[in-house]
Amino acid sequence: MKIILKEITLLHPGQKINEQKDLLIENGIIKKIGNISQNDFSSSEVFDFSGKYCVPGLFDMHVHLREPGREDAETVLTGSNAAAAGGFTAVACMPNTNPAIDSAEVANFIKHRAEKHLVDVYPIGAVSKERKGESLAPIAELVDAGAVGFSDDGVAVKTSALVRSALEYLKMYNLPLMEHCEDESLAGGAMNEGTISTELGLPALATVAEDLTVARDILIAEYVGGKIHIQHISSKKSVELVREAKTRGVNITAEVTPHHFTLTDEELRTYDTNYKMNPPLRTQEDVDAIIEGLKDGTIDCIASDHAPHAIEDKEAEFIDAPNGILGLETQLGLAISELVKKKHLTLEQLIEKLSINPRKILNLQVPLFKEGEKANLTIIDTELIWTVDKNKFKSKSRNTPFDKRLLTGKAVAVINNGKMLIDDEYRNL
Repeated sequence: MKIILKEITLLHPGQKINEQKDLLIENGIIKKIGNISQNDFSSSEVFDFSGKYCVPGLFDMHVHLREPGREDAETVLTGSNAAAAGGFTAVACMPNTNPAIDSAEVANFIKHRAEKHLVDVYPIGAVSKERKGESLAPIAELVDAGAVGFSDDGVAVKTSALVRSALEYLKMYNLPLMEHCEDESLAGGAMNEGTISTELGLPALATVAEDLTVARDILIAEYVGGKIHIQHISSKKSVELVREAKTRGVNITAEVTPHHFTLTDEELRTYDTNYKMNPPLRTQEDVDAIIEGLKDGTIDCIASDHAPHAIEDKEAEFIDAPNGILGLETQLGLAISELVKKKHLTLEQLIEKLSINPRKILNLQVPLFKEGEKANLTIIDTELIWTVDKNKFKSKSRNTPFDKRLLTGKAVAVINNGKMLIDDEYRNL
């Protein structure tokens, strides 16, 4: 099948491309960029994308697909459908499944479930067996099975000794240790510690729990080398620690979620469990520091921390409800609305953080706009105004605080693996 994306603006920061062209794709391969003949037009299906942007396929490096173990909340298939609907052609899924991704069998099971989908699914291996922090998981076996990073996500790697061992092993593969930064001895709070937690009478989690783990991992990474990646950074101090470590040459990167640059702990006055997450929503001062970190490059990536939960689980008392919200289908709209439209980032900078940098960190090839290359791309309408409707989500779950929120910017099509999603329909190319 041949398709032409007519008068679309190709935007690729890595290739320094920002120009309007016609794009011919045949059997999932980029055949021509510009200079397309009338004969090609007459023999192809033509999509008029004037005013739209074509960018290298978006990549979310922090999602929870819940399978195996909690298929009632999400599966690899439903999570991949949510990713495609949100504009993503690839995701990396976290290992806090049941059983954990601590063996080749589980990694291969996830890859098998994702076969033949438009969205590429890359497993993140557990750092420790069963994520218990007692002994290293079989890292070499997991790398051979396709793991592209390692984390005990949901908890921090338990000991400094284990962090050191993991970093030393991962250096051999140029893969990152991806850290959920939360000091175990200070964990357990239901929201950010501050005046609002005192007013609401909720048990609190101080930012120092995050900051201590960030500082620990920076010092160990600086001592032994290796790549350390800070997941869902949320505190002003942690941003400062990462910034300072980068100036010293530490091989460190960081990601932030849209909810941590969009919302504050003021939202919790409603006791709505859809605002309960870990790390918790912080103060406006933390949000301002995060936005500054995005602007100056301290924070390399934006990732959703997509965390689906069954409705009955989230409808518990606030203290008992699980942490986490959905993110795949709102992430791009929130990022364009809150960062690009407010002139904190250019669209080029946003695409670096949503497509290029995640792949570089995970040592994966960045899609190219080049004749003969596989078409792996996202088409974005940066001016499309839309209202979030959780009942139209492709995810199995509905736990979002952004329902009914008006956003600007949305993916209108994605292409990858010889497939196209457009107008809510998958098509083979």
